[in-house]
Amino acid sequence: MARLFDKQAAIYVQARPTYPKEWYSKLAALTPQHSLAWDVGTGSGQATVGLLEHYDQVVGSDISEAQLNHAIQHPRVRYIHTPTSISDDEMVDLIGGGHENSVDLVTVATAVHWFDLPHFYSLVKRLLRKPGGIIAVWCYNSMDFMVVGPDFDLAMKRLHENCLPFWDPRAKYAFEGYRTLPFPFESVGLGREGEPITLEIPRELSFQGVEGMLRSYSAVTTAKDQGVDLLSEDVIKELQRAWGGHDLIRSVTMKACMLVGKL
Repeated sequence: MARLFDKQAAIYVQARPTYPKEWYSKLAALTPQHSLAWDVGTGSGQATVGLLEHYDQVVGSDISEAQLNHAIQHPRVRYIHTPTSISDDEMVDLIGGGHENSVDLVTVATAVHWFDLPHFYSLVKRLLRKPGGIIAVWCYNSMDFMVVGPDFDLAMKRLHENCLPFWDPRAKYAFEGYRTLPFPFESVGLGREGEPITLEIPRELSFQGVEGMLRSYSAVTTAKDQGVDLLSEDVIKELQRAWGGHDLIRSVTMKACMLVGKL
């Protein structure tokens, strides 16, 4: 997964959204203890910092060292680089201080679809506090993330179709709104395997923000590496014109989904 987001790490931290505070409040209300939260696939820390209001310690881990180099810093956040070579026992040492059954909340924000799911879920079951621990995974659809207007939506649809050959196959879970994502955890009333809850992320965006998001997509980087510019000058001009201009700020709603469970 690391190679998918290394090259655009500097863009990612500026372009990707943070998440509504009420999401974290709702998740924190489900965990009896609030000692440790682990944000997996933290990237540049958009979700990690949202956990600080509710948990004494927050660990953010990622396979991409380049992403972590741009992560949002805070004295109560500990970022950990976790390459694929690291063992599960080492992960328990790094995340739980050598203790299984120690993490109150595990979160994965728009990343779990990239994981080796059986391996990840096995590790979660070792680290999650029993009873009382909660795992929450969520995402927004990478290309169908908001509705603006007929012209812009049509231009985005064309871009989405052009991106399809360059997406990693695992991205299908996100495109399908996590409805097909394996999730072997007991429901706590916020979605279950095959039935994620739907959510919204309100944002104020200029076209510059939209372009930044698009340039942070792994399919755009993969295509560029293969000599294909999905965001050519003509494409950007079309999108900008349909948006209403470079400086126009729009209130938009990004579509999201979430699955929450316990052991």
